[in-house]
Amino acid sequence: MNKPISVEPAIEFEEEFVAGLKLIFEEKIAFNQVLGLKITSLKPERVVARIEMQPALIGHYGHNRIHGGVISAGLDAMGGLAVMAAIGARHMDEPPLQRLHRFGKLGTIDLRIDYLRPGIGERFELRAEVLRLGSRVASTRMEFFGADGTLLSAGAAAYIVS
Repeated sequence: MNKPISVEPAIEFEEEFVAGLKLIFEEKIAFNQVLGLKITSLKPERVVARIEMQPALIGHYGHNRIHGGVISAGLDAMGGLAVMAAIGARHMDEPPLQRLHRFGKLGTIDLRIDYLRPGIGERFELRAEVLRLGSRVASTRMEFFGADGTLLSAGAAAYIVS
């Protein structure tokens, strides 16, 4: 006889936590405003955001291609956001505002970006997930997509969390 599989219920963040994390990510981190990063999905297991193309982000004027630094910075920011979400999920026993104060020591310690295809388009989607959240270091994987769903760049990073 097969044992029933126990499935843990998916963690859902409170509106207060989501709003606080969006405020930090989209407004308090000024460079994310320059990039135009906007969160579209915030789950403990994966975060998703978008960037709308704008003239200030062009890296090659002849091809209207997004600058590689925008891709790198965007993916780095998304890796950090994924770590924030994972930390928030790990401490669901704390009130939302208390969890939002846990991100003060978060910082990038290693970043690798593979540029697979030129970033040409009107908008882009960025995704990130945490592969491992340790007590001191978190490892992430990030992806940068064109509007048609084509993978343009991929990244991996490590973040100090304490």
